[in-house]
Amino acid sequence: MMKHRLLSVVMLVAIAFAASLVLTGRMRDANEAGAQNRPSTPATVNVNAPGPVSGAQTLPDFSRVAERTVPAVVNISAKQTVRQDYYNPLDRLLYGRSGIRSQRGISNAVGSGVIVSPDGYILTNNHVVTGEADQSNLTIEKLDVTITLSDKRELPAKLIGTDPATDLALLKIDANRLPTMPWADSSKLKVAEWVLAIGNPYQLSETVTLGIVSAVGRTGLGVSTFEDFIQTDAAINPGNSGGALINARGELVGINTVIFSRSGGYQGIGFAVSSNLAQQVFNELRQNGEVRRGSIGNLRLGVVTTRYAEQLGAADTRGALVYATYSDSPSEIETGDIILAFNGTEVQDPGQLDRLLSKAQIGSIATLRILRDGKQRNVSVRIQKRSA
Repeated sequence: MMKHRLLSVVMLVAIAFAASLVLTGRMRDANEAGAQNRPSTPATVNVNAPGPVSGAQTLPDFSRVAERTVPAVVNISAKQTVRQDYYNPLDRLLYGRSGIRSQRGISNAVGSGVIVSPDGYILTNNHVVTGEADQSNLTIEKLDVTITLSDKRELPAKLIGTDPATDLALLKIDANRLPTMPWADSSKLKVAEWVLAIGNPYQLSETVTLGIVSAVGRTGLGVSTFEDFIQTDAAINPGNSGGALINARGELVGINTVIFSRSGGYQGIGFAVSSNLAQQVFNELRQNGEVRRGSIGNLRLGVVTTRYAEQLGAADTRGALVYATYSDSPSEIETGDIILAFNGTEVQDPGQLDRLLSKAQIGSIATLRILRDGKQRNVSVRIQKRSA
């Protein structure tokens, strides 16, 4: 009984956390909010100036960084004509037959985007473009996207491609010589490093907020399939989705995506897709219109718990446990195997294996080190294209 109660408490906590994750491009209405009086402005320093910062000089001056980068962030307004198909059980009772009915309507979404090339490519979140359709089993029959640039020009945008697995999308406008910002290597980002979030919260265009990196490499949020999030306390609110997270040098380190909030607004916990992952998705969408990822077939993978490690003869809980195989699973892998390494890279958990597989070259032969019946062995499997 005590175990059941404990399990119930854990489930409630997990559900509460998931419910508190708010995609930041959904809300449209601006709400007025009061601000506490602040003390006099402290002295500022140049972030590029050498030497330590004294205690009296607490905040660096990011005005020139903002001046360079704000024009590269745009406002996005997306209008979707959507269709919802449903089954009406009364049709058989009233008409002697059953069938599928359809209902149509208009859905709107707003958010932000980042110009990632001077010739008009704009990276944003998938949920900014698709609105509620991606979570409501709606079919988008028509999509109209309007981009508002920093110079107030409004231009129609073409959807190049979407990647729901990372919640990213690529748009294209007919324009040239547009302002951009350089990509940063997000793997070099450090906790407590200064960052700025730029976007259009509550449709308040060209808003800049300041904070630090709270954590890097966040996964397991349940927002998307492939997660590599930067956590920040820079203020991110609804409408910031698709906007830029930049470092003190004015380089793009992430695409703002989601906030943790019990109220729907800013509570000091925001998440941005890392620039390394975003740049990879951008290149794939621009070249192919889709992100092509590797797979080894249909497998059900899970975490290696302490209990399973003891039962299967594993030294520790590292690796990915094969819970189930199916007709299209590779014949070299069996239920109960633990995948320990992929092409020489140690596998820590199923999520890491999934990321390694997704980056593998389609058509290549991969070597897996597995644990079966308490013994390690190598098996070779072919990498195939992952289905949508």
